Amino acid sequence: MKLLKIVAVSLPLLAFGAATASAQDTSMSFFVTSIGSGNGGDLGGLAGADAHCATLAEAAGSSGKSWTAYLSTQEDGKRGTSARDRIGSGPWYNAAGVLIASNLDELHLSPNITKSTGLDEAGNLVNGRGDKPNRHDLLTGTMMDGTAYFPNVEEDRTCSNWTSSGEGSATVGHHDRHGGGNTSWNAAHNSRGCSQEALTKTGGAGLFMCFAAN
Repeated sequence: MKLLKIVAVSLPLLAFGAATASAQDTSMSFFVTSIGSGNGGDLGGLAGADAHCATLAEAAGSSGKSWTAYLSTQEDGKRGTSARDRIGSGPWYNAAGVLIASNLDELHLSPNITKSTGLDEAGNLVNGRGDKPNRHDLLTGTMMDGTAYFPNVEEDRTCSNWTSSGEGSATVGHHDRHGGGNTSWNAAHNSRGCSQEALTKTGGAGLFMCFAAN
Protein backbone atom coordinates (compact mmCIF):
# COMPACT_ATOMS: atom_id res chain seq x y z
CA MET A 1 0.00 0.00 0.00
CA LYS A 2 2.85 2.34 0.92
CA LEU A 3 4.57 1.48 -2.37
CA LEU A 4 1.45 2.43 -4.31
CA LYS A 5 1.30 5.76 -2.49
CA ILE A 6 4.96 6.46 -3.28
CA VAL A 7 4.41 5.67 -6.95
CA ALA A 8 1.27 7.81 -7.04
CA VAL A 9 3.17 10.77 -5.59
CA SER A 10 6.25 10.24 -7.76
CA LEU A 11 4.44 10.15 -11.10
CA PRO A 12 3.17 13.76 -10.92
CA LEU A 13 6.63 14.91 -9.84
CA LEU A 14 8.23 13.11 -12.79
CA ALA A 15 5.68 14.63 -15.13
CA PHE A 16 6.40 18.08 -13.70
CA GLY A 17 10.14 17.54 -14.15
CA ALA A 18 9.65 16.44 -17.75
CA ALA A 19 7.46 19.46 -18.48
CA THR A 20 10.04 21.77 -16.92
CA ALA A 21 12.85 20.20 -18.95
CA SER A 22 10.87 20.54 -22.15
CA ALA A 23 10.04 24.18 -21.45
CA GLN A 24 13.41 25.29 -22.82
CA ASP A 25 13.91 29.03 -23.12
CA THR A 26 14.11 29.64 -26.85
CA SER A 27 14.21 33.42 -26.64
CA MET A 28 17.00 35.18 -28.50
CA SER A 29 20.49 34.37 -27.25
CA PHE A 30 22.41 34.88 -30.51
CA PHE A 31 22.41 37.59 -33.15
CA VAL A 32 24.51 39.35 -35.75
CA THR A 33 24.73 43.07 -35.00
CA SER A 34 22.61 45.16 -37.34
CA ILE A 35 25.24 47.90 -37.20
CA GLY A 36 28.88 48.09 -36.22
CA SER A 37 30.63 50.73 -34.16
CA GLY A 38 30.82 53.00 -37.18
CA ASN A 39 34.53 53.26 -36.54
CA GLY A 40 35.81 50.18 -38.33
CA GLY A 41 37.61 47.69 -36.12
CA ASP A 42 37.69 50.08 -33.18
CA LEU A 43 34.91 48.67 -31.02
CA GLY A 44 36.19 50.14 -27.77
CA GLY A 45 37.90 46.85 -26.91
CA LEU A 46 36.02 43.83 -25.64
CA ALA A 47 34.14 45.93 -23.10
CA GLY A 48 32.91 48.29 -25.79
CA ALA A 49 31.85 45.40 -28.02
CA ASP A 50 29.96 43.74 -25.18
CA ALA A 51 28.20 47.01 -24.40
CA HIS A 52 27.22 47.36 -28.07
CA CYS A 53 25.66 43.88 -27.94
CA ALA A 54 23.72 44.76 -24.80
CA THR A 55 22.49 48.05 -26.23
CA LEU A 56 21.22 46.46 -29.44
CA ALA A 57 19.57 43.58 -27.58
CA GLU A 58 17.79 45.92 -25.18
CA ALA A 59 16.59 48.13 -28.04
CA ALA A 60 15.15 44.99 -29.65
CA GLY A 61 13.22 44.16 -26.47
CA SER A 62 15.54 41.55 -25.00
CA SER A 63 16.29 41.92 -21.30
CA GLY A 64 17.64 39.95 -18.39
CA LYS A 65 20.58 38.40 -20.26
CA SER A 66 24.32 38.95 -20.13
CA TRP A 67 25.55 39.61 -23.68
CA THR A 68 29.10 39.10 -24.92
CA ALA A 69 30.69 39.66 -28.30
CA TYR A 70 32.19 36.69 -30.12
CA LEU A 71 35.70 38.13 -30.33
CA SER A 72 39.20 36.94 -29.46
CA THR A 73 42.26 38.99 -28.54
CA GLN A 74 46.03 38.69 -29.01
CA GLU A 75 48.77 39.14 -26.40
CA ASP A 76 52.57 39.20 -26.52
CA GLY A 77 54.18 35.97 -25.39
CA LYS A 78 50.95 34.08 -24.73
CA ARG A 79 47.52 33.37 -26.14
CA GLY A 80 44.93 36.04 -25.64
CA THR A 81 41.28 35.71 -24.67
CA SER A 82 39.39 33.16 -26.77
CA ALA A 83 35.96 33.98 -28.18
CA ARG A 84 34.61 30.54 -27.24
CA ASP A 85 35.50 31.11 -23.58
CA ARG A 86 33.41 34.28 -23.39
CA ILE A 87 29.97 33.15 -24.51
CA GLY A 88 28.76 30.57 -22.01
CA SER A 89 27.87 26.96 -22.75
CA GLY A 90 24.65 27.22 -24.78
CA PRO A 91 22.16 26.46 -26.10
CA TRP A 92 21.73 29.53 -28.31
CA TYR A 93 18.72 30.61 -30.36
CA ASN A 94 18.26 33.37 -32.90
CA ALA A 95 15.54 36.04 -32.80
CA ALA A 96 13.11 33.67 -34.52
CA GLY A 97 13.59 30.99 -31.86
CA VAL A 98 15.61 28.75 -34.17
CA LEU A 99 18.36 26.69 -32.52
CA ILE A 100 21.85 27.81 -33.57
CA ALA A 101 23.80 25.30 -31.48
CA SER A 102 23.22 23.28 -28.33
CA ASN A 103 26.72 23.63 -26.92
CA LEU A 104 30.24 24.82 -27.70
CA ASP A 105 31.25 21.67 -29.56
CA GLU A 106 28.26 21.85 -31.87
CA LEU A 107 28.79 25.57 -32.37
CA HIS A 108 32.33 25.04 -33.61
CA LEU A 109 31.86 21.78 -35.49
CA SER A 110 28.38 21.96 -37.03
CA PRO A 111 26.45 25.12 -36.18
CA ASN A 112 23.15 26.11 -37.73
CA ILE A 113 24.54 29.42 -38.96
CA THR A 114 23.52 30.35 -42.50
CA LYS A 115 22.13 33.44 -44.18
CA SER A 116 18.59 32.41 -43.19
CA THR A 117 19.49 31.83 -39.52
CA GLY A 118 22.24 34.41 -38.94
CA LEU A 119 19.68 37.09 -38.14
CA ASP A 120 20.23 40.45 -36.51
CA GLU A 121 18.76 41.41 -33.13
CA ALA A 122 15.45 42.45 -34.72
CA GLY A 123 15.09 39.18 -36.60
CA ASN A 124 16.09 40.63 -39.96
CA LEU A 125 18.27 38.97 -42.58
CA VAL A 126 21.80 40.33 -42.89
CA ASN A 127 23.08 41.00 -46.40
CA GLY A 128 25.33 38.29 -47.78
CA ARG A 129 27.15 37.40 -50.94
CA GLY A 130 25.16 38.56 -53.97
CA ASP A 131 23.39 41.33 -52.05
CA LYS A 132 24.21 45.01 -52.43
CA PRO A 133 26.00 45.91 -50.35
CA ASN A 134 27.51 42.63 -49.19
CA ARG A 135 27.92 42.71 -45.40
CA HIS A 136 28.74 39.10 -44.62
CA ASP A 137 32.19 39.76 -43.09
CA LEU A 138 31.81 39.40 -39.32
CA LEU A 139 34.68 40.44 -37.06
CA THR A 140 35.96 37.57 -34.91
CA GLY A 141 39.75 37.67 -34.57
CA THR A 142 39.65 33.95 -33.89
CA MET A 143 40.68 30.60 -35.29
CA MET A 144 38.06 28.13 -36.53
CA ASP A 145 37.82 26.35 -33.18
CA GLY A 146 36.99 29.61 -31.46
CA THR A 147 40.35 30.02 -29.76
CA ALA A 148 42.73 32.96 -29.85
CA TYR A 149 45.75 32.90 -32.14
CA PHE A 150 49.04 31.48 -30.86
CA PRO A 151 51.63 34.10 -29.86
CA ASN A 152 53.92 33.14 -32.79
CA VAL A 153 51.37 34.74 -35.15
CA GLU A 154 52.94 38.18 -35.34
CA GLU A 155 50.41 39.71 -37.71
CA ASP A 156 47.51 41.64 -36.25
CA ARG A 157 44.31 39.61 -36.46
CA THR A 158 42.21 41.61 -34.01
CA CYS A 159 42.55 45.26 -35.08
CA SER A 160 44.82 45.84 -32.09
CA ASN A 161 42.40 44.08 -29.79
CA TRP A 162 39.46 45.99 -31.24
CA THR A 163 40.90 49.46 -30.72
CA SER A 164 42.19 50.28 -34.23
CA SER A 165 40.30 51.99 -37.01
CA GLY A 166 43.33 52.25 -39.27
CA GLU A 167 46.37 50.00 -39.29
CA GLY A 168 46.14 46.25 -38.78
CA SER A 169 43.79 43.52 -39.83
CA ALA A 170 41.10 41.28 -38.41
CA THR A 171 40.02 37.72 -39.03
CA VAL A 172 36.42 37.62 -40.20
CA GLY A 173 33.81 34.91 -40.69
CA HIS A 174 30.85 34.69 -43.07
CA HIS A 175 27.37 34.22 -41.64
CA ASP A 176 26.12 33.14 -45.10
CA ARG A 177 28.91 30.52 -45.42
CA HIS A 178 29.97 31.76 -48.88
CA GLY A 179 33.20 33.24 -50.18
CA GLY A 180 36.78 33.29 -48.98
CA GLY A 181 37.45 29.87 -50.49
CA ASN A 182 35.74 28.12 -47.57
CA THR A 183 32.46 27.99 -45.66
CA SER A 184 33.71 29.16 -42.27
CA TRP A 185 31.33 31.24 -40.18
CA ASN A 186 34.11 32.49 -37.90
CA ALA A 187 37.45 32.34 -39.77
CA ALA A 188 36.96 32.81 -43.51
CA HIS A 189 39.80 35.28 -44.24
CA ASN A 190 41.51 38.42 -42.98
CA SER A 191 40.43 41.98 -43.68
CA ARG A 192 42.44 44.45 -45.75
CA GLY A 193 42.63 46.84 -42.84
CA CYS A 194 40.75 48.11 -39.83
CA SER A 195 39.16 51.29 -41.16
CA GLN A 196 35.49 51.32 -42.02
CA GLU A 197 36.47 51.70 -45.69
CA ALA A 198 38.84 48.73 -45.57
CA LEU A 199 36.25 46.50 -43.94
CA THR A 200 33.70 47.50 -46.56
CA LYS A 201 36.08 46.59 -49.39
CA THR A 202 36.24 42.96 -48.29
CA GLY A 203 32.47 42.63 -47.94
CA GLY A 204 31.75 43.86 -44.47
CA ALA A 205 30.57 46.74 -42.34
CA GLY A 206 32.25 46.08 -39.00
CA LEU A 207 29.48 43.73 -37.85
CA PHE A 208 30.06 40.96 -35.32
CA MET A 209 28.15 38.28 -33.42
CA CYS A 210 26.66 38.48 -29.95
CA PHE A 211 25.84 35.57 -27.63
CA ALA A 212 24.01 35.48 -24.32
CA ALA A 213 26.12 33.70 -21.72
CA ASN A 214 23.26 31.63 -20.27
